[in-house]
Amino acid sequence: MSNKKGVSIIIPVKRINNYIRESVSHILKLYYDEFEIIILPDEADTEVFSKTRIIATGPIGPAEKRDIGAKHAKGEILAFLDDDAYPRTDWLKNAVRHFENSDVAAIGGPAVTPADDSVWQKASGAVFASWLASGKYDYRYIPKNSREVDDYPSVNLIIRKDIFNKAGGFDSNYWPGEDTKLCLDITKKLGKKIIYDPEVFVYHHRRPLFLSHLRQVSRYAFHRGYFAKILPETSLRFGYFVPSLFLLGLFLGGILSAVHNTILLLYITILLMYIVMLLGTAMLITLKEKNILVGVLTVPGIFLTHLVYGYNFIKGFLKVRYKR
Repeated sequence: MSNKKGVSIIIPVKRINNYIRESVSHILKLYYDEFEIIILPDEADTEVFSKTRIIATGPIGPAEKRDIGAKHAKGEILAFLDDDAYPRTDWLKNAVRHFENSDVAAIGGPAVTPADDSVWQKASGAVFASWLASGKYDYRYIPKNSREVDDYPSVNLIIRKDIFNKAGGFDSNYWPGEDTKLCLDITKKLGKKIIYDPEVFVYHHRRPLFLSHLRQVSRYAFHRGYFAKILPETSLRFGYFVPSLFLLGLFLGGILSAVHNTILLLYITILLMYIVMLLGTAMLITLKEKNILVGVLTVPGIFLTHLVYGYNFIKGFLKVRYKR
């Protein structure tokens, strides 16, 4: 009898698609045997995968799907994965070792853009992975040093089932953002730890620049702005306000520049510094990706990400009450 911890890998989807087929094919190659896969599409499907249960949920949101998956899970560990993500072969092996420490409730790891993504997807991934766009949270998109965190996205989040149940699961009133609420309950209410481990590694297909990427950014920003008000413990942080300050400075600074030459000089200086940082980031991305088009696309990609995030963060922050 194996003494390994049983893991239930839970993947919400709208329908069975090529991404989930790719994901399952990689999951079945894991260097870890004690797992099951639970896929949660809207409608029943006749497709069959090894070690997999397909549970139709009806047209509900990802948070509700994950909760349903958790109720059906046989494993003592719940591993949440998006349908457009797939794990490296040592994913679970590297994750479950942390659960030897009883204070550790959950593990997260980087979600890295696959090498076979399109140029437009790679550009989106490069924007997210850049310090200029994500700041100190770039470790969510590229491997960085291990650390303790208090907020982590559900694209790659592995949690003890008993802690998940004690926390009340995902709050379906919020999407995206249900993972932020769950992590807050785990760390602040239950007093448990969430560990980021760069070796708990998955690949995550990006939404291509520009419209799909920016729509995703707008949703993230709106909920982060709303959470900054209602869940300040993990969302009322200066870094999340920076794009909004940049947006306000960009437009108000332009107006005030007409009032005084000193303001105009300061405004131009800051804009030039920003442009230099953009071009420097694009150059580094070009060298890393060995693709000049990816680097070029990140210049407008980062700029528009700042504007869209800044605007929607303000909208969320000013929202009086929101429920999905």
